[in-house]
Amino acid sequence: MNKTEFIAAVSEKSGLSKVDAKKAVDAYAEVISSELKKDEKVAILGFGTFSVTEKAARKGVNPKTKEVINIAARKAVKFKPGAELSGSVK
Repeated sequence: MNKTEFIAAVSEKSGLSKVDAKKAVDAYAEVISSELKKDEKVAILGFGTFSVTEKAARKGVNPKTKEVINIAARKAVKFKPGAELSGSVK
């Protein structure tokens, strides 16, 4: 499912117009992004938790040249599904 299909599904389920559903989906993504940028967790009951995790620097290998390279430390987004979401997928 791509973003357009997702917006259409949200519109259908909620009874919102596609324009309003797009605004809601965009606002949802924007709020989560802005909170993660501030290193805050976003917990949505019944769905899951978005958080930021630190990835340590490490060594890697370029598969083409077999050269050892250094991979810098970075932050990554982590999502842990809630019990309700996990249970509905099984």
